[in-house]
Amino acid sequence: MLSQPFEKPLRVWVGLGFPRQLNSVVDAYQFVTDWCGNSPEQKAAIRACKAALTGDIDAETARGVVIQFARKKNILVEEDAMPPMAGLRQWLPA
Repeated sequence: MLSQPFEKPLRVWVGLGFPRQLNSVVDAYQFVTDWCGNSPEQKAAIRACKAALTGDIDAETARGVVIQFARKKNILVEEDAMPPMAGLRQWLPA
């Protein structure tokens, strides 16, 4: 089993609006298998992660399929949705 890191992590919304970062195929596989549901997009994401773990496809291909799943479920954290950490200082108490 190959635990392939993604070139660029992806983030998904979980729980009460908290972002979860998926850094690798293993992270993505755990996430999509834990997701409650049985949609065609989820099945495709699981298959893609399994294929990447066995070396049949590369990690970036699996990442793309997981992104499609997350977009379909409206849980993908888009790049502009998360403020940079430096911008959070204005909200922290002095």
